[in-house]
Amino acid sequence: MALGGGTFTAQNKVLPGAYINFVSVSNASSVLSERGICAIGLELDWGDDSKLIELTYEYLKEKSQVLFGVGYDDDSLIGLREIFRNARLVYVYRLNGSGTKASNTYCTARYGGTKGNSLKTVIAVNADDNTKFDVSTLLDNVEVDKQTVAAATGLVDNDYVIFTTSATLAATAGTALAGGTNATVTATQHQTFLDKLEAVSFNTLGCAYTTDAIKTLYINYCMRMRDDFGKKIQVVLYNKAANYEGVVNVKNTVTNTGANAASLVYYVTGLVAGTEVNKSASNKIYDGEFIVNTNYTQSQLETSINSGEFAFHRVGNDVRVLVDINSLTTTTEQKGDVFKQNQTIRVIDQIANDIAVIFNDKYLGKVPNDKSGRISLWSDIVNHLEELETLRAIEDFNDSDVTVVQGNTKTSVVANCAITIIYAMEKLYMTVTVN
Repeated sequence: MALGGGTFTAQNKVLPGAYINFVSVSNASSVLSERGICAIGLELDWGDDSKLIELTYEYLKEKSQVLFGVGYDDDSLIGLREIFRNARLVYVYRLNGSGTKASNTYCTARYGGTKGNSLKTVIAVNADDNTKFDVSTLLDNVEVDKQTVAAATGLVDNDYVIFTTSATLAATAGTALAGGTNATVTATQHQTFLDKLEAVSFNTLGCAYTTDAIKTLYINYCMRMRDDFGKKIQVVLYNKAANYEGVVNVKNTVTNTGANAASLVYYVTGLVAGTEVNKSASNKIYDGEFIVNTNYTQSQLETSINSGEFAFHRVGNDVRVLVDINSLTTTTEQKGDVFKQNQTIRVIDQIANDIAVIFNDKYLGKVPNDKSGRISLWSDIVNHLEELETLRAIEDFNDSDVTVVQGNTKTSVVANCAITIIYAMEKLYMTVTVN
């Protein structure tokens, strides 16, 4: 069933669903879903490009060779290691997987990519039965599979190769697979990745690319998800002044030889997702593998904050997050300065995502839109906000801050609430009077 969601300007939506607005207070003058879920598209030499790969840290360490053709500590997986410094779950998509599959007389690599060229088939006559053959698959000259069969028809495909059952087996010290290539990544592969993400829930989406057109694609996706479909995510980009609360604009480069300029996107993607709803990432110590360029003056750092840049700076021997902000710079009466803070976005996204789940699962098409039904919805919203207050994410909440009334139609309800978000301390102003 297609569900609507997102923001609204009038009660004129067609699709059933939860439409939730957040606005600033005018200056004129139930169980919380767990955070820490990320998504990232990567260019890798091995792996399945037909689906999203769901990873936990433990699963990555155990299965990295099968999934990506290399051990967990390989340089090509540094991005995932950076993300998992703070994330608990990552959806990975291999962007360049539609290349040519390596092959030899006896088999074809399971996936396209240059890593398939590191595979080899070794065949020997079985020591106990000379009518049979021991067929071994080697990756980087290490055996990853061995089968004893009388003919190729008896071979069972393994994690690395698809066997050619019509082949004639003969002893060979090693027949390498060849011809494997990686695909060239264009906007098409990124769009395929983004399309697949619509089926899963996550907090942040990383894009470690420097091409402006690719970054714009991710920004547009984020805006569409947040504003049109109610899927409250944030996108982490490098050096992109998006002026939007859903986009985190990473300022710093890294100085590691050969590293991608956008490499800090990996760490920040995990950090923004993994920071709890009642916490801030401000002053967080960077504990990753990259060497971060922090060669900025105080004046430049002030400009960075005003420009909506997520920056790291050096404090003694540590590299720390300067301020936990997003790329929003232009404020309005609807979206004031508080919307620049990622802590604000974490709280309101938590509310939006959780209340939408409660409404869609419990109320949509199930509960009558009468006084009793609206009181039940009011109670669930109040309970959710009281849980946030218990966690010290919001304060001074009163159940009278929530109202639920019938909308303009018999099938719509209108809920309004007011919240005050608690922020972590960032500035100390102190006066000492000495007599």
